[in-house]
Amino acid sequence: MSTDTAPATEHDLWRPLRYLWRVPQLLLHIVMGILLCALIVRWNQRAVMRQGREPFAHRAIRWWSARLLRIFGMRSVRLGQPLADPVLFVANHTSWTDIELLYSQRVACFVAKAEIARWPLIGWMATNGGTIFHRRGSNHSLSSVMQVMVERLRGGRSVAVFPEGGTGYHGVLKVFHARIFQAALDAAVPVQPVALRFVRDGRRIIDAGFREDESFAQNILRLLGGPPMDAEVHFLEPVPASPDARRRMAELSRERIAAALDGELPAAARADKLRAGENAA
Repeated sequence: MSTDTAPATEHDLWRPLRYLWRVPQLLLHIVMGILLCALIVRWNQRAVMRQGREPFAHRAIRWWSARLLRIFGMRSVRLGQPLADPVLFVANHTSWTDIELLYSQRVACFVAKAEIARWPLIGWMATNGGTIFHRRGSNHSLSSVMQVMVERLRGGRSVAVFPEGGTGYHGVLKVFHARIFQAALDAAVPVQPVALRFVRDGRRIIDAGFREDESFAQNILRLLGGPPMDAEVHFLEPVPASPDARRRMAELSRERIAAALDGELPAAARADKLRAGENAA
């Protein structure tokens, strides 16, 4: 599949109208998110999937996330099937939208940088959603995070991580850190790679995430006024456990995600995508 490497045009005549339509929706949706966290999610942080059935709090989070993406012009599309809880999801990382994109299809406890916990409103919502915060560059923090990950996984909750350790740019998939895979081995749960991919008019969009030197506010503003696109969540074949080779688990996860990001969709996947409207908000 071809790739769109060009930045969004500066002469998009529809952009002002999109702001006019989307900004009021976004403000209302944020209010709904606050109520959702206060009334449902906050009191159901330990809810887990039972016999493959999602708790109501998880369904509410998925709906809110899918709707948020819709406001930004993104239609969440699932390809493949996520494993039943508990599982360690490992995904590529380009921006804040990746969390909401995975949330739109499957709820999990994310591992995120500690700075997010201090962000107004977003930090509060992330905390109530079960986010595990990590101070980058701190081995002590990583050890604590790993311990919490194992506890959550053993307790029946799925955990989602971005093993690149940060966001990438221009569609480049960075090296996956292997240590994070130890949590799955310690908790005896499967690892499922997830490829997050943005597509418009049959072309992969590589700047749907952060551009280099782009701030969080600038990214939100750019995406909020941008044209519609599909946001694909590819749940890929699980990675076999290799107790003596975490590096191999990391490399194999990266290989499968890279193939999904760059390759043509197989016929079966395209058929699934045509039926995926039911997964969109």
